[in-house]
Amino acid sequence: MGVFLLSSPAFLVFFSFFTFCLLVDPVFGITRHYKFDVKLHNVTRLCHTRSIVSVNGQFPGPRIVAREGDQLLIKVVNHVPNNVSIHWHGIRQLRSGWADGPAYVTQCPIQNGQSYVYNFTIIGQRGTLFWHAHISWLRATLYGPIIILPKRGIPYPFAKPYKEVPIVFGEWFNADPEVVISQALQTGGGPNVSDAYTINGLPGPLYNCSAKDTFKMKVKPGKTYLLRLVNAALNDELFFSIANHTLTVVDVDAVYVKPFKTETLLITPGQTTNVILKTKPSYPNATFFMTARPYVTGQGTFDNSTVAGILEYESPPNSLHSSIMLPLLKPILPALNDTSFATKFGSKLRSLASAQYPANVPQKHNQTCQGPNGTKFAASVNNVSFTMPTTALLQAHFFGQSNGVYTPDFPSSPTIPFNYTGTQPNNTMVINGTKVVVLPFNTSVELVMQDTNILGAESHPLHLHGFNFFVVGQGFGNFDPNKDHAKFNLIDPIERNTVGVPSGGWVAIRFLADNPGVWFMHCHLEVHTSWGLKMAWIVLDGELPTQKLLPPPADLPKC
Repeated sequence: MGVFLLSSPAFLVFFSFFTFCLLVDPVFGITRHYKFDVKLHNVTRLCHTRSIVSVNGQFPGPRIVAREGDQLLIKVVNHVPNNVSIHWHGIRQLRSGWADGPAYVTQCPIQNGQSYVYNFTIIGQRGTLFWHAHISWLRATLYGPIIILPKRGIPYPFAKPYKEVPIVFGEWFNADPEVVISQALQTGGGPNVSDAYTINGLPGPLYNCSAKDTFKMKVKPGKTYLLRLVNAALNDELFFSIANHTLTVVDVDAVYVKPFKTETLLITPGQTTNVILKTKPSYPNATFFMTARPYVTGQGTFDNSTVAGILEYESPPNSLHSSIMLPLLKPILPALNDTSFATKFGSKLRSLASAQYPANVPQKHNQTCQGPNGTKFAASVNNVSFTMPTTALLQAHFFGQSNGVYTPDFPSSPTIPFNYTGTQPNNTMVINGTKVVVLPFNTSVELVMQDTNILGAESHPLHLHGFNFFVVGQGFGNFDPNKDHAKFNLIDPIERNTVGVPSGGWVAIRFLADNPGVWFMHCHLEVHTSWGLKMAWIVLDGELPTQKLLPPPADLPKC
């Protein structure tokens, strides 16, 4: 996959392949304390019991609840043999990059018997995000939702719901995911796929031995529910629908959007979507499946299964309905490879762009191998397959000790241009390295991310740490700066932190580099990240004290 970076010059990138307490501050809001004990505990799914890494013995992990403006102090204590780090996915982390969480990027991992307090404040965000492990494939079981409510006294820009329900999608492996990816990296082949998808940790009745492990949502007729959807799956984009019900999309990635109705939505790993569900005005004499299954664009193997939960209406008082077997209705999901639906759904997403919630779009832009043909699978950005360092990049940058850790020479465009969506070259000239992009504070960046046909075109959900960005344009084929710039939406483009690069196409984003620190960008298909589809940005300090990265905390883990 390729990336163009346009920063006042420009860039193009191509990708190939609990203890809880509150302290009230009358000016700044609330300080919320959480404690995460990372431990092993046994979980049984699909009649298969294994020991998983979890937080506080919960799977999925505990939800974090806060309001915009709150400070969070989350102490993570590691009781397992694995090294651990936690990422607060989508939190801007303004000047608090030490709390972002990706191992060897902003911190060294928390080792067995050690702890670390993640300290950050939620600024200018409200909606749904999530937290997850950010080292190897531990996030297969280490994840949970983050619920960010508006400041007190500020209503939602839509009708207040009767109830709010988190719905978190995941993947279940009967095998240890750490063993799965370790074996794949050793052999060079693709990793084994998951055995099931889950809703709130439960696979549901369409899987063997799982009828009792089904998420059930009980609702009342004539009520409005806010569903907070999170895709925490490792490697799969998902279609989602509730039989015979229409959903209204109101928020993505903790950013309000112009509401629109849909019967089905698409959500990639790393994305969140808030939807309004209006229940039927009277008891419907039926129950309803809510199902999710993958959207697939690549040529590799995938988990071709469907997770199901059940939407149940509460019976009227003194009713005989509770003793009657009701029909169970199923939704019709798009075909596995329905790129047309994916494109149309994405095109409906627009920022509110209102006086209260403006869209401030930057207007200017400154071994034995089992892979194909006896090779190993790898992935790259602009011909660089990113090598993770053994020292955290942020520490090396802050203390001026970059020698031997990283080099500031990441190419701003593909080093070997070719017809990205046409016939692939015989040699992609990929190199391994820890190269970063260095940006002055407040640089306006335009980034064009181009998929390629190397090993087949494929959609890539790209996640940028430390920033939200505006999706100003997208299309199929090769990006043409002479024609495509004129089609950019600079009025109300969607703002988010994770975007799907279309299979065989491109997407253009813009953001303001107003957050000093070191920031990871990577594909949120975990297998692609493992193969090297990742990069890092360094944003330098500004001149004012409020534009400088804060010093590291005393308990920052050491490598």
